[in-house]
Amino acid sequence: MLESFLNINLPEWLSDGIIDSIKTIPFLFLVFLFIELFEHYFANKVKDFMLKLKTKGVVIGSVAASIPQCGFSVVASALYTEKYITRGTIIAVYLATSDEAIPVLLMYPKFFPYLLPLILIKLFVAIPVGYIVDCFSKNETTPDNNADEIHIEGCCNHEITDHKKTDFLIHPIKHTLGIFVFILVITLILNWLIEQSDFFNLQLLKTNFGYFTPLLTSVIGIIPNCAISVGLVLMFIKGAISFGALISGLMTNGGIGLLVLLKNNKDKKDTAFILALLVFVGYLTGLLVQII
Repeated sequence: MLESFLNINLPEWLSDGIIDSIKTIPFLFLVFLFIELFEHYFANKVKDFMLKLKTKGVVIGSVAASIPQCGFSVVASALYTEKYITRGTIIAVYLATSDEAIPVLLMYPKFFPYLLPLILIKLFVAIPVGYIVDCFSKNETTPDNNADEIHIEGCCNHEITDHKKTDFLIHPIKHTLGIFVFILVITLILNWLIEQSDFFNLQLLKTNFGYFTPLLTSVIGIIPNCAISVGLVLMFIKGAISFGALISGLMTNGGIGLLVLLKNNKDKKDTAFILALLVFVGYLTGLLVQII
C-alpha cells in the first residue's frame, strides 16, 4: 500500500529511493544484531590476544578488523595511543577495516562476487604494509599491566566490550536507523543525479576522471564517518566509481577509530604520517586494481 501511494504521489526517483531504502531496514537490523553479539563475546578476546602476541599483532588486528563490526578500530586506536600495540599494527587495522561497507554491499546480491575480493585485497595489502612499517619504525610499547583499564565508547556512545542485556536490542536499532538515514539520503541524491542525466551522467564521472578517481576516493575515505563508506559503496553500485576507486576509499576508511587517533594521539606528526600513508597505500592499491 505504501509503495503504491509513493509511486502515485511522488516522482519516480524519489519514490524508488524511499522504497529501496525502507526495504533495507530488516536486513540491517539482523546484521547489526550479529555485530553486537560478536563484539560482546569476542572483542575482549581479540584485544587480549593482540596484547599477548605482539609479534602477531599485525595479522590478528587485520583479520579482526576485516570482520564487519563497529568498534574494533576504536579499541585498536585506544591501544595504540596508550602504546600497547605498534604503529604497523594500527595501520594494518585501518587498512583492513571495512566500516559499514560489507553490510551495505550484502544487500545487493548482484554485487556478491565483489565481496570476497574486497576483503582479500584489503587483507593482502594490510598485513605486509603493517610489517614493513614496523621494520622501519622505532616502536616503543608499554607493559600490558594496565591495558584492562582502557574503556572505549563506540560510535553511539556505548561501551564496546561491556554490554547490558538491553544493549543487544537498543544498539542494533540505533545503528540500523543511523545507516538507514545515510542510505536514504545518499540514494536520493544519486537517483536525482541519474534522473538529471542530460546535465550529469554518473558514468561520465567514472570515465572522465579516470585514474584521478582512486586518489579522490582515498582522500574522501579518510573522513571518520559511517556515511563515507556507505556513500562509496552506493556510488559503486550506481556505476559512478570503479571497483578500484571503491577499494581506495575503503582502504583509508578506518571508521571511528581514526577519530580516536586524531583526538588522543599526542604525537601529531605520527598521526599525520599514518593518515598520509593510508592515503598513499589506498590510492596505489585502488589504482593497481583499476588498471588490472
